[in-house]
Amino acid sequence: MYKMDLFSTEKSQEPIVIKLQGADLVYYPSFFSSETAHRYFKTLMSETHWQQDTIKLFGKTHLQPRLTALYGDENSTYSYSGIRMFPKPFSEVLKEIKTKIEAEVHLRFTSVLLNQYRDGSDSNGWHSDDEKELGTNPPIASLSLGAERVFQLRNKKDKKLRENITLEHGSLLLMKGTTQHFWQHQIPKTKKVTAPRINLTFRIIAS
Repeated sequence: MYKMDLFSTEKSQEPIVIKLQGADLVYYPSFFSSETAHRYFKTLMSETHWQQDTIKLFGKTHLQPRLTALYGDENSTYSYSGIRMFPKPFSEVLKEIKTKIEAEVHLRFTSVLLNQYRDGSDSNGWHSDDEKELGTNPPIASLSLGAERVFQLRNKKDKKLRENITLEHGSLLLMKGTTQHFWQHQIPKTKKVTAPRINLTFRIIAS
């Protein structure tokens, strides 16, 4: 049984406001301490019901280059890239993490999409989290556990406008406002990373 440890968020650094035109981004470098983040990582790695879906690109079918899982309220189905996901109920550890994040950002999330990047060959291409289920100007709270990966942003109109953020173990990135409307993001492939990373993106799915 997973032992609850509510409201023990151990933040060692102040949040950083990332200034990009048309975006509202706040980065918490150490939202969870290394020890707490490692405990969450181990639990989620072993207890999550991971799946690997197929996607179609240019008429060809490919395995998605990462593992995923969706947890949330009963009616929080989510569709993207031709994939429709049905949520499993929040586990105790996910409830714990969600409660701590909600207390910080003053929002209530209905679902969490988890991504497991097994090593640097796993990736997530350019996209915006702007699916209709998320509504207008959706807030996304993204928690990173495990290996550091570079999170890249680029402006939709002027693709020369870019920003790179190294997402650290135990960090939280909050995206709000018109971020998804004006910007895309990705996790690119890299040969420099050989260890796994788990990313949790908490969302509000309209019922």
